Amino acid sequence: MKKNLMQVCFCGLLCSLIAEQAFAQRENWSRPFEGFQIIGNLYGVGSYDLSVFLITTNEGHILINTGLEDSTQMIRDNIESLGFRLEDIRILLTQQAHWDHTAALAEIKELTGAEMWATVGDARVLEDGGFSDPHFGGEETFRPIDVDKIIRDGEIIRLGELELTVYHHPGHTEGSSSYAMVVNEDGREYKVLIANMGTINAGKQLTIEPTYPGVAEDFLNTYRRQKAMDVDVWVAAHNSQYNMHEKYRPGQAYDADTFVDPAGFIRAIEALEQSYEEYVSVEQSSN
Repeated sequence: MKKNLMQVCFCGLLCSLIAEQAFAQRENWSRPFEGFQIIGNLYGVGSYDLSVFLITTNEGHILINTGLEDSTQMIRDNIESLGFRLEDIRILLTQQAHWDHTAALAEIKELTGAEMWATVGDARVLEDGGFSDPHFGGEETFRPIDVDKIIRDGEIIRLGELELTVYHHPGHTEGSSSYAMVVNEDGREYKVLIANMGTINAGKQLTIEPTYPGVAEDFLNTYRRQKAMDVDVWVAAHNSQYNMHEKYRPGQAYDADTFVDPAGFIRAIEALEQSYEEYVSVEQSSN
């Protein structure tokens, strides 16, 4: 009986520590960073580490992700510094329904009248403010936002001249999404991927009492599918995930080849696969 009580106390403490780490704001998440052109009509307008992407078209724009709850003004300032307007955003997307990427969506939707589009797995989490998230849920962690349209794997989002393909890459969340497009510049075709990487949050259960049914298979399928993609330029939900600060410095002159890094994309996925295998090994050995 004492052993069970100690186990309960330990589990409760562990869960509390995990929750505290999950919802702790990191300085680089709110630290401002300048808006910059990634390639063609794709721009970075987020903070030092939390990626926010603007895709511009002649019929309005798409915004992918936000940062923290107070990030709206920073995003507006970055968009305006690039010569565009926040009010011209027509579609809102997210790569993953976690509070550090979604907390300003509701406010930006109100300001712009844009529609929120999301995958099935992330739509319910967006609409209840994170309450139903199978890992970090149980409380509202960001302002709920109504989802106007469900998007699915392989669907093509069209706005103006843009064709943006949706890829369901679950694991990090049930509805995690990547988005691909082709940019033509100076006679060259660049295959561009806004990738949601298969990182594993601390405390997530993969093979024993899984956080959600099929989560382990979701991670493996995401790694497999991403490695099979033909990618020239890739970016990710955190600037640190794609070594943005090693590729770009504030004020750097635009060059379409700055973010060309197909080998780096494969290396990043392989590193995540290795981390996955180690995570599962520890999980199973401690059971």
